[in-house]
Amino acid sequence: MPTVRKLVATVLTPDFRQSARLVEEEIPGPGPGEVLVRNRVAGVNASDVNLTAGRYQPGVEPPFDLGFEAAGVVEAVGPGVERLAVGDAVAHSTLGGGFRDLAVVPAALAVPVPEPSAQALSVLVSGLTASIALEQVGEVQAGETVLVTAAAGGTGQYAVQLAKRAGARVLGTCGSDDKADLLRDLGCDRPITYRTEDVREVLKAEAPDGLDVVYESVGGALFDTALRSLAVKGRLVSIGYVSEYVDGPERVSDARVYHRLLAKSASVRGFFLPHYARHFPEHMQRLLALVASGELTVAVDPTEFRGLDAVADAVEHLHSGRSLGKVVVWLD
Repeated sequence: MPTVRKLVATVLTPDFRQSARLVEEEIPGPGPGEVLVRNRVAGVNASDVNLTAGRYQPGVEPPFDLGFEAAGVVEAVGPGVERLAVGDAVAHSTLGGGFRDLAVVPAALAVPVPEPSAQALSVLVSGLTASIALEQVGEVQAGETVLVTAAAGGTGQYAVQLAKRAGARVLGTCGSDDKADLLRDLGCDRPITYRTEDVREVLKAEAPDGLDVVYESVGGALFDTALRSLAVKGRLVSIGYVSEYVDGPERVSDARVYHRLLAKSASVRGFFLPHYARHFPEHMQRLLALVASGELTVAVDPTEFRGLDAVADAVEHLHSGRSLGKVVVWLD
């Protein structure tokens, strides 16, 4: 029986480094309908700290496995698996299946990819979130004005490009000049560097009639600014609130949200990827084709993290605000 090295949560806390511990244990071979995958690269997500905090599994008690996504090579197939073979490159997204060197994965959830690359991996969570949220929840239309927050991040970069492909004018917030340069390369019409510019004033100048769609992942003051900047019938799609993941909910004193919405017939719409599983195959196929053809660019953060011992460093790098593109950890 092979052994697996993996990260597990040992205490419920949003402090990933405090919670995560590296363990080694035997892992069974793949059962019926399963494959054994040797992970080559794992994706890092802002929500990794939500997983250690137990926010995605109410009532869960440590220890439990960490990581959301990985790409690798099939090492063994279980009975009844026909569409995958040993040596196939796949990407997979399963709760706890990312930060480990070996993973037993339902074959139905192992997506064939050209190679186990960071670019292919990024489609699973970052790409699907942007594609489905913009289409199904944001209902983006040609000619509309779209704001993407954290636009140079793993999912923001997809949202910028997909909104442009839909025919929208795209504004994007970021924290540095190098991120603004990336956004211009991705087709963003107006990068907004929030550390040196007043976002609200820029939005007034660039979108005097308001924002039709906001793809929002930061929360806090930036959420409030975007909310106040919605157009008539504007839609704010909340896909996360990374500004509060580590320190917890911010208590605010302000008018209730309906005071911002009613007069504009505007709306705030939440989006949680697992609720849209039936849309995965269609969007996954489309995104992989666009990435493979070069029609979608996937920026991978240039900081290299290698091995499971480096995962905590990678998570903290993402939350530092210094990351540029998709943050990954190489496992081989």
